[in-house]
Amino acid sequence: MKIFVAEDAVLLREGLVSLLERSGHTVVGTAEDARALVRGVSALAAAGERPDLVLTDVRMPPSGTDDGLRAAIALRREHPDLPVVVLSQVVADAYVQDLLDDGRGGVGYLLKDRVGKVAAFLRSLETVADGGVVVDPDVVRHLARGRTTDSPLARLTARETTVLTLMAEGAANADIARELHLSDAAVAKHVGNVFTKLDLAPDDANRRVRAVLTYLRETR
Repeated sequence: MKIFVAEDAVLLREGLVSLLERSGHTVVGTAEDARALVRGVSALAAAGERPDLVLTDVRMPPSGTDDGLRAAIALRREHPDLPVVVLSQVVADAYVQDLLDDGRGGVGYLLKDRVGKVAAFLRSLETVADGGVVVDPDVVRHLARGRTTDSPLARLTARETTVLTLMAEGAANADIARELHLSDAAVAKHVGNVFTKLDLAPDDANRRVRAVLTYLRETR
C-alpha cells in the first residue's frame, strides 16, 4: 500500500515509517502537524497519487487537541473513499463517533499501544484499506457499556453479540472461529443471523461494514 503518515512525535513517526516499509508498504509522505497532513494528501491526490491509506495521530499541532482527527474527517469529506486510521493515546468515545459519523467504511480507530502488536496492527491497516471498519478492542469494550435495551442489538443472542463485537475489532470469520473455538460453518451461521436480525439485505455487498457501524453507533 501507499501510506501517508502524520504524527508529531518524531520518534514514533520514524518508527511507523520504518515498520511500514519493512512490511512491504510505501510511505508516500509524512507530516508533523494537521495542516501539513491536509496539504500533503491533497497535493498527492491532485497529482493522481492519492494514498491508499492515511495513518494519523489524533492530537497534533497546531492546537495539540484533536487536530489530526479533524484533518482526517476533512480529508474524508474531500475524498469520500479515502481509508483513514486514527491513532490515539486514550479511549475517547466522541473521537470514535466523529470518525464514524459519515456512515462509510474504510475507517479505523486504534490505541497507540496496539502498534506494538505488529501483526494485528498491520492486519488492521489492510482491513481498513479494503473498506472495512476496525476499532481497538479496548475501545469496543468501553463503548459496549453504554448499550441500551431498546437498541437493535438487543435482538442478538449472547453468542451473536460476541461475534459482532469481534467483527468490530477487525476480526475475519477465520479469526472469530479460532477465538471462540467454533467451526467456520458455525461462525458463518452466526454472522448471517447478525445480518438478518439487523435487517441487512442479502444483496447488500457492505453488510459487514454496516453491521459493525450499527454496533458502534448503538453502543455510544
